[in-house]
Amino acid sequence: MTEDDLRWVVSQFRAHVEKNAGLLAFGKLWVSTWAREPDFSADYRRLYDLETELSDERFPRGDAEVLSVWRLARDPGYPPWAYEIGVHLCQISFFGMEAATDWGYRRRGAFGDALIATERLLAAGIRVRWRWYFTKRIIPDLRGLIELTNKLRLRERCEALGGPFELWFLPISPDGEAWNLEHLRPTIADLDRVPRWLLEEEEKRTGEPIGVPEGNLARSLSAQAGPAFGDLNDFVDPPRVWFHVVPGFDVYLLMFETTPAFRLGNLKSDGVAEIINRYEHDRTPGLRSMFQVPIVELARRFGRPYGRRLYKRSDLKTRWAKMHAEAEQGGSDA
Repeated sequence: MTEDDLRWVVSQFRAHVEKNAGLLAFGKLWVSTWAREPDFSADYRRLYDLETELSDERFPRGDAEVLSVWRLARDPGYPPWAYEIGVHLCQISFFGMEAATDWGYRRRGAFGDALIATERLLAAGIRVRWRWYFTKRIIPDLRGLIELTNKLRLRERCEALGGPFELWFLPISPDGEAWNLEHLRPTIADLDRVPRWLLEEEEKRTGEPIGVPEGNLARSLSAQAGPAFGDLNDFVDPPRVWFHVVPGFDVYLLMFETTPAFRLGNLKSDGVAEIINRYEHDRTPGLRSMFQVPIVELARRFGRPYGRRLYKRSDLKTRWAKMHAEAEQGGSDA
């Protein structure tokens, strides 16, 4: 998308907000030139200034807690700049040791980039959070990853910067590209191959086990009233609505997939008012499946009563809602 395209998009949303002042659930606009990974563009500093110019107030980048791992490994001036704009904690994802992480990022050298990024972040005064994705692929590498955190003295070095070293060991959510990794989702038997303290730390952080067999959850969710989710607060904390406008001006909600089932419309042909109306009234197959269809119906249609794969409750509901949305869109419900 060009800068002129972006300015036009912002003007459309701003005009709508001003026209409907006091009638909308939101009245403040933040503008971002990126989604998922920031600062990949070589002119990231100018784009950051452009975002500030177009926004009602500067977006607190520190809240996002993400940076471009690719750029961290290639631009020595990037980490100090990030610190200056308020990023004091940054997360880096791992799928295992080198082979598994390169596979997960879909490019060679990604594991090395993650280690360089870690060093440069710490040198710039930015604490790190390592996210380890719990699939069958990571299990053989857990010992090596734990030894690596000790070798790099990540706990001591983060504490010297005024806070803890954060280690998140979490399952993949069954949507987006991770949908293609469902065959690698662990079962309850795999828990015996994971250090107990790692599972306990994750349960302490989230307040729930890292996963429960689908069959167990299916039975309990079959007795639940209402839809799978209440509102966007179940997905976003703090609650912010990000409209994701892609080149070509199709619009999605950033926290969901950019697939036909979640497409809110086209800004050029439909306009802001219609797009917001579709968002507010769940007028896409994806949003209807998330917020309107009774969970009992989803469980009956898509639940596997003897399923052994491990899910968090919210992730299993996401899986079922995605399958329902794709079936409503014309795909398979198998």
